[in-house]
Amino acid sequence: MHVFNLAKEQEWDPKKHVEKVLAELEDGEGQSGDYTVACWEPGQISPHHCHPHCTEIYFCFSGGGKMRTPTGTVDVVPGSFCVHPPGEVHEYINGAQRTMLFRVRHGTDMLSRHLEWPSNPEFKQSADDGDYYRRHPPGY
Repeated sequence: MHVFNLAKEQEWDPKKHVEKVLAELEDGEGQSGDYTVACWEPGQISPHHCHPHCTEIYFCFSGGGKMRTPTGTVDVVPGSFCVHPPGEVHEYINGAQRTMLFRVRHGTDMLSRHLEWPSNPEFKQSADDGDYYRRHPPGY
């Protein structure tokens, strides 16, 4: 059993959102995962990315913003959660206040593939990620 107090685990950084892995999981049958607290300052935005081999679930503990996928954009408010199946491209856009999200990932590999990051002028897509998206267009 794992027990966490998200209020005690929170960490903040005005330059980028903080993803603090609280525990990693291995089931012995090829499945793994992790539990994370993600802390976002006002206006911070994640890269457009996906996890080809795992499901990712975000639960909004406090604050809120918007989650964007190729099929639409939804409001994220305290108490709501978003489930991204393997391979679904998504981006989180934080709102006007600090936000704390609890994230769970589960699958065969936690690898992220980054498509773009418009809010980060220093971002450069890796050759492997570019190849992945040429083979798996996101459908925007």
